[in-house]
Amino acid sequence: MPSLGELVAPRRLGSDFRWMLASSWTSNLGDGIALSAAPLLIASLTSSPLLVAVGAMMQFLPWVLFGLLAGSVADHHDRRRLVMLANGSRAVIVFGLVVFLLTGHATVWIVLATSFLYGTAEVFADTTDSTLLPMFVRPVDLGLGNARLQAGFLVGNQLAGPPLGAFLFAVGSFWPFVVQIVCVSLAVVLISRIARTPVPPRVAVEPGMKAHSIREGLHWLRGNAPVRTLVLIILVFNVTWAAPWGILVLYATEHLNMGPVGYGALTSASALGGLVGIGSFGWLERHVSFATLMRVCLSLEVVMHLSFALTTSPVVAFVIMFGFGVYAFVWATISTTVRQRLVPMELQGRIASVNMVGVFGGLVIGQLLGGLIAQTWGLTAPWWFAFAGSAITLALVWGPISHIAAAPPAIEVAT
Repeated sequence: MPSLGELVAPRRLGSDFRWMLASSWTSNLGDGIALSAAPLLIASLTSSPLLVAVGAMMQFLPWVLFGLLAGSVADHHDRRRLVMLANGSRAVIVFGLVVFLLTGHATVWIVLATSFLYGTAEVFADTTDSTLLPMFVRPVDLGLGNARLQAGFLVGNQLAGPPLGAFLFAVGSFWPFVVQIVCVSLAVVLISRIARTPVPPRVAVEPGMKAHSIREGLHWLRGNAPVRTLVLIILVFNVTWAAPWGILVLYATEHLNMGPVGYGALTSASALGGLVGIGSFGWLERHVSFATLMRVCLSLEVVMHLSFALTTSPVVAFVIMFGFGVYAFVWATISTTVRQRLVPMELQGRIASVNMVGVFGGLVIGQLLGGLIAQTWGLTAPWWFAFAGSAITLALVWGPISHIAAAPPAIEVAT
């Protein structure tokens, strides 16, 4: 019978993958702690809804501003060192916040500035980190590797981290951030154990075309239909997803009459569903084609929006949210795996950054639209918008999904 370590990270994936996985899981726990502690800290320093909202936006803004730059930097430097530097910077930034908290000089503006600086370092850390997996494992094992990374995100960032952060904040406002520093610092130590990653080669530039790092990535993306379509799907589906999710707290507390505790439980249901999805991914990958899985996941997204628009039952809402967690994390694993297989090693950072800019740009646009729609037509209106938008998008991409899933891999792993 295989050991627990073999089940979590099979030997065939290599020791570098294990160190990277341990680093990722550790940093995700730290981020999960801050996920609940940071809003609590801001709310304790101000009663302004605008400033609280600005605090939430700080996690998205750096991606829009620096996402493409981060991808370019990741493709031209030692990626292991970049992850270490970015995570080390995050630890230093949070340490500064702890000093302000301990000395009693923390203000909401200092917290907002800290959130922005931390988010900026996180852009470079996460973008570069996403390029490491294709360097360590074979294309055939990317699905398994991404599933294990997603599991760490679910457990640390979504399940264990937030309640731990809230508990530590109740003990003392600085304690969550002290523990976060320890987690992020440990992540630096763990990632330092992997072998030095080589600097990717420069992309060949067509005759007559002036070399420009970010433009090279965009030019390649424009000419690669499968990856371009995948990025557009993610962008549009994030707009439609974020529209109702931006007012989910009001939908849950006012439309479903669940109260604050019920709202918290509702969001936790998706994380529990995600664990089921990630746990079953290996079986799904062996028995179901990626094209079928992609169509099923996107179809379930359409059905989910319609179901939320129609229901008034908290029990039904819990079931829907659990199901969302199952297919959403299967989709996240598949879409990441497909993109990593199709993108050349020297472009992994830039294409990943374009994808992330699309993700967070979609979230910003969707949340703005959702707020305007809900204010004008009511709390269920964003779900109807999401249903219509995602259904139309799915109809348009139903055929191209086969070409995305069947496109030949572009990456190779040195042995």
